[in-house]
Amino acid sequence: MKLFIGNKAYSSWSMRGWLAARQAGIDFEEIVVPLYDEDWDKRREGAEFAPSSGKVPILWDGDIVVWDSLAIVEYLAEKAGAERFWPADPAARATARSMSAEMHSGFLNLRREHSMNVRRTFPTPDLSPGVQQDVLRIVSLWAEARSRWGGGGDFLFGDYGAVDLMFAPVVTRFITYGIPVPRFAVAYMQAVLSHPHVHAWITAAQDEPWVIERFEAPVA
Repeated sequence: MKLFIGNKAYSSWSMRGWLAARQAGIDFEEIVVPLYDEDWDKRREGAEFAPSSGKVPILWDGDIVVWDSLAIVEYLAEKAGAERFWPADPAARATARSMSAEMHSGFLNLRREHSMNVRRTFPTPDLSPGVQQDVLRIVSLWAEARSRWGGGGDFLFGDYGAVDLMFAPVVTRFITYGIPVPRFAVAYMQAVLSHPHVHAWITAAQDEPWVIERFEAPVA
């Protein structure tokens, strides 16, 4: 398998796809494509990016191609075993899938106003009403999962799985911008950051040579 991803410092969707590939436990070749450099537009025209219209992450498994991080999660769950990604209990699994899908399609204010940068921390900004609503919703989802299904471990449904890797870039955003969260959420975030896969991604990001200036400044 080959997984094309963007810069580890900045690309939240690439992070999700990469964490999914690591969670699958299947060997894959990682190909980092620097975002927005002088060759970016030309590189996106290559055949390997055609199915996704130039977006990352994109996974090639022989002649099979999967793009979009949630689709990659589901493909790898079928290939490597759903137990690596989803809770066994049907009610928990349904909630985990719903939370992952909401993460995939929602929280646009947080994404737009607080881009991912795992190499920096900034002073806590004044959060817009939209971001405040996103943060409240995220923390509420975490609280529900932890209270109902998290008793068997440190993660949302006990064991680390798809929903945790989907929220991992959110955790890094909360750290980067010093966004305050309840105590239980701090403990959950520490568990996510300490997971070997997440730790490996963040560590590798520190050594990347690429810098995108618009992601290197605090929120105005």
